[in-house]
Amino acid sequence: MIYITGDTHGDLSCFKNPKLSKLGEKDILIVCGDFGFIWNPKDPNEQKNMDWLKKRKYTICFVDGAHENFDILNAYTPYRWKGGNAHKISDNIYHLMRGEVFTFENKTFFVMGGGESDDAYMRQDGISWWESELPSAEDLKNGVSNLQDSERTINYILTYEAPTIAKEILKQRTNQNIIITPLNTYLQEIMHNIDYMHWYFGSLHIDLNISKKMTAVFNEIIQVS
Repeated sequence: MIYITGDTHGDLSCFKNPKLSKLGEKDILIVCGDFGFIWNPKDPNEQKNMDWLKKRKYTICFVDGAHENFDILNAYTPYRWKGGNAHKISDNIYHLMRGEVFTFENKTFFVMGGGESDDAYMRQDGISWWESELPSAEDLKNGVSNLQDSERTINYILTYEAPTIAKEILKQRTNQNIIITPLNTYLQEIMHNIDYMHWYFGSLHIDLNISKKMTAVFNEIIQVS
């Protein structure tokens, strides 16, 4: 089975949800951004957490968010897996690269990681903030190309950021100061031009059905297949 959840931010308690204890070798959990467990390789607690995750029976995949150590992630060699390019972190942990299409249980999944930190002014370049948090022009072109190869039909879209319309709806409902970025606009264009079953994104740290075809996910673990 395939399961979706939101940002984990290096918090192991997210993986101690009783629901996950029932998962086996054929199951996959996908994190929609800000995985956060690959941040400081010199931190013994981080290594301990990673060792624990590597012992899970199920496969863990993640879409990168805005708060990742991109120097470490980008140092991995792309690995062809399930129809798309990924970074193989361990035998059961994979980073799903931007703009790629994967096939899990005969369902297609388009992924686009990356986003813009709203607290970048408080972070240090190369230590807690990386310019590559935002998708490059090459990443965006790769996404368009792979969607065209998929004949503009995808079962699921998994992103960190959200299409513009989702942010506008949340702004109206919550009165939060939500900023629309060029990446949101790019995703909005994908929404209008791709036939998809459902879209999940994790950047806004809320569990909410935006529409019948779009869900903001954070703490919930949603079975999709």
